[in-house]
Amino acid sequence: MRFGLVGTGPWARMAHGPGLIAARDVELVGVWGRNHDKATALAGALGAAAYEDFEALLADVEAVAFAVPPDVQAELAQVAARAGRHLLLDKPVALDLADARAVRDAALGAGVASVVFFTDRFVDGSRRWFDELGTTSGWRGGWLRWFSALHEAGNPFGASPWRNERGAIWDTGPHALSTLGAALGPIDTVAATGGAGDFVTLTLGHSSGATSTVALTQFAPPAAANFEAAVWGEAGVRYMPPRPEGAQTGPYATAADELVAAAGTGTPHPVDVAFGTRIVELLAEAQAQLTAGSPH
Repeated sequence: MRFGLVGTGPWARMAHGPGLIAARDVELVGVWGRNHDKATALAGALGAAAYEDFEALLADVEAVAFAVPPDVQAELAQVAARAGRHLLLDKPVALDLADARAVRDAALGAGVASVVFFTDRFVDGSRRWFDELGTTSGWRGGWLRWFSALHEAGNPFGASPWRNERGAIWDTGPHALSTLGAALGPIDTVAATGGAGDFVTLTLGHSSGATSTVALTQFAPPAAANFEAAVWGEAGVRYMPPRPEGAQTGPYATAADELVAAAGTGTPHPVDVAFGTRIVELLAEAQAQLTAGSPH
């Protein structure tokens, strides 16, 4: 399938571009970005063409991979869907619930396939963990803790405006909800409590009857940066294996190949834009609770 890449930032260079090149069933045709000089440089590194016009890129491809801020993605993805192009989206689908629903409705209305790149859903080790949990009964709950140090020297995402403005709930929060939902079943309810800065704790109620908790911050001291996820129940505690350090190419290639397969079969992918929109619904509810609880 012929793909176009939209975006030229760190994630496009680290994951999206190399992942599309590595995918079995993908031909990377071209790159478009809001900065044409950066698009030209990235396209050259990937052996693709640089496009000056987004619509021109759409005319030459069958699918579009997005590596741009969520608000930009939401606008451009609707255009791509209405043009009949399949969508490989990043998380969150949008920063506004109405925008996420608009992308979902455009994709469904056009009959295009979609996949949202929730990283853990495409990592081999994580998938084996999810499969193991699914064959074992009696899970009562779980937890996920993700303390990242966005402002640590050398962090490629440290200057990202939307990450700095929206904090962990919108950046790592989508991963947390996707991961715990895969481990313990769909999430029905969310309760949010804020702390200092962007620190947030979420209590999730799953349709399985399990309850899980999430603790997140983007701005932890570097010495405190860490990640842990686990479930507990009748069989004990099962920790999620860590992601391979810096290994994004393989999972992204898997996501791209699975988008191609979904387009070919017409069967929606488990983490398509409808799922991505449900995650935004939960995040929007949590954000509303945090905002209502803030001092005025």
